[in-house]
Amino acid sequence: MLLKKVADDVAKIDLFLSFTRCAQREGYVCPTIQEGSILKIEEGRHPLVESLLPYQSFIPNSLTLEENRRVAVITGPNMGGKSTFIRQTALIILLAQIGLFVPAKSAILPPFDRIFSRIGAHDDLYRGQSTFMVEMAETAQILHNLTPKSFVLLDEIGRGTGTYDGISIAWSVLEYLAKSPLAPRLLFATHYAELTDCMETMEGVFNLKVLVKETLQGIHFTYKMGEGASDKSYGIHVAKLAGLPHQVISRSQEILKNLEKQRSQKPLQKGLSSKDQIVIF
Repeated sequence: MLLKKVADDVAKIDLFLSFTRCAQREGYVCPTIQEGSILKIEEGRHPLVESLLPYQSFIPNSLTLEENRRVAVITGPNMGGKSTFIRQTALIILLAQIGLFVPAKSAILPPFDRIFSRIGAHDDLYRGQSTFMVEMAETAQILHNLTPKSFVLLDEIGRGTGTYDGISIAWSVLEYLAKSPLAPRLLFATHYAELTDCMETMEGVFNLKVLVKETLQGIHFTYKMGEGASDKSYGIHVAKLAGLPHQVISRSQEILKNLEKQRSQKPLQKGLSSKDQIVIF
């Protein structure tokens, strides 16, 4: 028993020393935990992604959530940094609540009793569940277990099904959380531009977007978040970076023009999903 106690004490000392050295080496700060509705992270960073990059090359981002701005709808291109941004926010909250310093310039956080996340895409072969079924089951668990002190992260809800079904489900989930009397804090990353209209009909909702610089040579991902909604996804550009054949890229651009033309002629009604079929030819 004595030997086990000594081993436990040594393990705790090792743990605390590791945390201290990491905080000093990486420039972490002591967060302020206070009751209330304000969450303010200045120049927050993702601790794991940052450790894999060259020194001081990680692009930090700030976030403020408060009573009248508690739901952020985040749009922007793939590979732009949406998922990293919402993950780093959750990690900063988690580190703060277990008594550790956090990767940020400063952080003021309210206490949370639950952190929910629905991120990534995977199936469950053991239970015979498809990717979309897993996505919906995890979302249902979140919606059924909310509290007034919950922090929720949802990344690309509805992507596992058809476009109009996906938009309808994503819109409805966002609406449910935004209008919930429990008023949880929410980061909602999506590629559905239609959802950026939610701030017009739902209190407490605001838009954030990944900033992109367009040049003659192409686009440049800044990995910085800014106010407002993104009006482009740049998916074809990402496909080009991935090395898809030129014929595929050219055909994709042609189809995109046809889709955008049809969309401008029959815009999607706010809050509703269209029943019309997309015509690409």
